[in-house]
Amino acid sequence: MTAPIPGRWLAAIGAIVTLIALPAIGARATYGARTTADEPQYLLSASSLVADGDLDIGNQLEARSYLPYHEITVDTQTRALDESGRRVSPHDPLLPVLLAAPMAIGGWVGAKGALAVVAGLTAALTAWTANRRFAVDRVAALVAVTGCFAGIPLAAYGTQVYPEVPAALLVVVAVTALTGDGDQRPLSTTVIALAAIIGLPWLAVKYVPVAAVLGLALLGRSRRHPKLIVGILGVAAAAGVIYLRAHQVIYGGWTVYASGDHFESTGEFSVVGTEVNVLGRNRRLIGLLVDRRFGIGVWSPIWFLLAPAVVGALRARRRSSRPDRAPLWLGAAVVGVGWLTATFVALTMHGWWVPGRQLVVVLPIAALFIARWASLSRRRLLVTGSVALIGTANWLWLAVESSTGRRTLVVDFAETSAPFYRLLSPVFPDGIVGGPTHDLGLVLWAVLLAGAVWRSDRSGQELPDPSTDRPQGSEQAPRERVGIFPGRQVVRDSN
Repeated sequence: MTAPIPGRWLAAIGAIVTLIALPAIGARATYGARTTADEPQYLLSASSLVADGDLDIGNQLEARSYLPYHEITVDTQTRALDESGRRVSPHDPLLPVLLAAPMAIGGWVGAKGALAVVAGLTAALTAWTANRRFAVDRVAALVAVTGCFAGIPLAAYGTQVYPEVPAALLVVVAVTALTGDGDQRPLSTTVIALAAIIGLPWLAVKYVPVAAVLGLALLGRSRRHPKLIVGILGVAAAAGVIYLRAHQVIYGGWTVYASGDHFESTGEFSVVGTEVNVLGRNRRLIGLLVDRRFGIGVWSPIWFLLAPAVVGALRARRRSSRPDRAPLWLGAAVVGVGWLTATFVALTMHGWWVPGRQLVVVLPIAALFIARWASLSRRRLLVTGSVALIGTANWLWLAVESSTGRRTLVVDFAETSAPFYRLLSPVFPDGIVGGPTHDLGLVLWAVLLAGAVWRSDRSGQELPDPSTDRPQGSEQAPRERVGIFPGRQVVRDSN
């Protein structure tokens, strides 16, 4: 095993990520409001839970209780559901439940601060998981995980009022539980993983595909415990029935979108679009990374390391039976399903939000792969730290601009004067403008990334595999030094 990350390091990671998110608490989302789009809806629902004990935001809309954080008239988004005029925001209820206490204590500022703390907790748990489940050197885990969380999109959604970061925390909790030693503590780890999986749809129905992957992994891990599988299936079935029935009663349909005024004429399932062009949405496969305005790699170049990191890890997994490689396929499946959901299910990539919103739920798992990639050599660690600083600089620059009224987080964020973004963005395709030139740009960037993956895989290093290095005639388990810093190497024992 690699040397464990000290508790003070984990606390430092959480504190750093929280502090990097906090400058955007007072940032303006638009020139008419500090929150926009769905954010006021979540805050209104949290306020209703505090004031009335229910999700009916009719009183809050009538009293305009949103004015402290949304100075102009808010888009109600909801319609009267019965003769009493009950109005329920078309958003799943778990986030308002989580924000109710912070709203009661500190208002909208308290709610945003609570989300920043959740981001810090998620980062700390991600670093621990990288170290203890993915066999990542603790220094590499510190650098890579902090770097991923300190830029767009994870830092931005540390204070934006969306379920993205709480959902990311649940995914990390589930992956951490699923990649532990299930034979030693099968019941406790199963309960933790199952609770996290069940919680995801209550944050948003769009997380169901990721929850399904985690659920299948839970069943696969429990294959040696038939009674446990029966219990899992029974609890999952009951949870599904409760979820659907609760939505029928509260929202008037199978999903929360049934209560939305926007879907009254087209139906709740039109949330994915009314004229879905699957071929056109293929552009997002690469556009989510390299789009000039909404590509997460353009804002935080550390995400360009994701493809080489995942491919390299999976190829190494095929060549070795080392136990620390067991979590890799699960992590890749989670990231892949999250990316495909953002590509083919989400209504748009170019939404009324900070770039990368639909990917946030799986990006901490992506950070695990980047941390592992960085741990394989000092050169890779240096590259990871350097590109992480660029992403952090871009985020902090935009956060300050948005807090001083020069820019906003949603309307004109791409007009930021952040030097690194201004320097790099012109070489990326603009999906909003579109056309043959920018489509060709997507193709060229796809080729470049494929070449980078190939080159990285050809020249990459791999941690030594003790199972192949046993001296002949020796019953002593081999001991290998696997750290990447002098004085910090640790002994790995194949037993």
